[in-house]
Order: sequence, then structure tokens, then C-alpha cells
Amino acid sequence: MAVTRLSSYDDYAGLLDRYDVFMFDCDGVLWHGDHLIDGAVEVLNILRSHNKKIIFVTNNATKSRRSYKTKFDQLGVEAHVDEIYGSAYASAVYLSSVVKLPKDQKVYVIGMAGMEEELREEGIAYVGGTDPADCTLGQLSLTDFELDTSVGAVLCGLDTDVTYKKLSKAFQYLTRNPGCLFLASNEDSTYPINGGLLPGAGAISAPLRFALGRDPIAIGKPASTMLDCIKAKVDFDPKRTIMIGDRLNTDIQFGRNGGLATLLVLTGITSEAEITGPNASPIVPDFVTQSIGDLRVLKKE
Repeated sequence: MAVTRLSSYDDYAGLLDRYDVFMFDCDGVLWHGDHLIDGAVEVLNILRSHNKKIIFVTNNATKSRRSYKTKFDQLGVEAHVDEIYGSAYASAVYLSSVVKLPKDQKVYVIGMAGMEEELREEGIAYVGGTDPADCTLGQLSLTDFELDTSVGAVLCGLDTDVTYKKLSKAFQYLTRNPGCLFLASNEDSTYPINGGLLPGAGAISAPLRFALGRDPIAIGKPASTMLDCIKAKVDFDPKRTIMIGDRLNTDIQFGRNGGLATLLVLTGITSEAEITGPNASPIVPDFVTQSIGDLRVLKKE
């Protein structure tokens, strides 16, 4: 499959003709950390002026939809809570609506406040997470540890306060509580910030995967669970929808899995070398452009 490189006004105008719904990844596409990518706000405004439906699809599990909207507001990007779909939200919906976790069971969280907020919104009890007792350094004493037999799932997301104690407790639940589910909000190996990359949520669950000898059920992109969550809330035609992202194995694969068109931007994870030449990735986008800001050419329409 050949990649179409967008360059002319007609190329970008063709996107407006063919697609009604524009799904955006955020980190690496609209911003790096707390720094907007040049032209991102203008492009979103252009799409809204053409009555396009905008959906933000992020694997960021550190923020709830409400707190994520605060970031949009701070950066001056128009966004509404019902346009934002994060892996923390999708994980909570998966537990409440797909798995239908019994009300008398809890989730052990390796994650941050945003994940806890989404679990609360779905009526799911949890332990761990931001609990100070689990954020302290040191080895878990199994002689003092009381196994909570009501923990029916372990959910791992990005956790900048991850400790050996959290990993040890999660391991106990996964090996000693019969049927305990092993879930990952997403499996991104890294994530972009202004100035470079940092280890992602996949790196947080990796020690458990190695210790257990098995993989978690992944919720975020490229898994279909995220798209199912969106479909439950938004009526859209996949053939008239395009996914815009910066990472081949999450954003672009997510679009391909869901039957969506895909547009790769080169302002985040993926480099030019990964889509051209003899060692190019087998995951191929439909379109590629240097930056989302390139679509500003449509402003003259």
C-alpha cells in the first residue's frame, strides 16, 4: 500500500471532501508536553468552521476527561468533555460495561489520579493508585501484607510514582486471587514531551509481564476497545472518518483496525525513515504530512 504525501492545497482540500469526522491523537500531534504545535489551534478552528466532527483520542491515562479538558483550556484549544476519549475512561468503561466487574470487587490501580477519577465516575471501587502507603519506597513485607481477596482486577497505566511496593502488591493479587484480571490502560513504550521522550505506560506494566510470564489485556490504542467506547457515544461512519496520529503502532494501527482512513504527522514518535526505504514499517498510513499545521493552507478556502 502506497502512502500519499500531502503537499498541495488540493491534497488538503480533498480531506475536507472525503471525511466528516476527524479523530486526533494529542501528544505529538497537537502538542508536546505543555507546548502547542504551531498551527494546531488554527487547523481545529478551520475544521469546526466546515462543520466537521472532532474527537480527541488519547492513550494518556494520567488524566480524566475533565482534567484533560483543563489542559486544552490552558493551551487555548477548544474542546468539550464529550469529545475527549482517554484510555483511563475507556478502561473504566471496559470494567463497568464489558467485564461487568461485580460491585463487591475492587481494582488495584498502578496509575494516577485521572484513572482513579474515571473509575469513581463508573462506580468502581479501587485501592492502590495514589494511596501514600503504596507510594513509599521499600520492599513489601509478605508477613505483614494482608491479601484483599475482593481485588478482582489489576489495572496498570502510566504512573510517575510507581514503586516496587506497587508492583509487588499487584503481583500478589494476580497470582493469589483466582480469576484476577490483568489490564493495561495502554502499552505505549514511550511518550513525547517537549525536548524528547520518556518511558510510557507499557514500560510500567513490563515488570509484571515479565514476572507473570503473560501479557495484560490492553484497552487503549490500537485495541478495538477504545473505538467501541467511542462508537457507544458517537454516531459516525468509519468510511467518512480519519484518524490523525504520530505513532504507527498505536494511532495508525488503531485507525486501520477500525476501518478508518489514517494520516501520519511527523512531529512526534515516527520518523521519515520508518515509512520509507527497505526497512520501513509494515504499518502504513494512507496519508502523511510533516505537521498538523500544514492544513492551515485550507484557511484561504
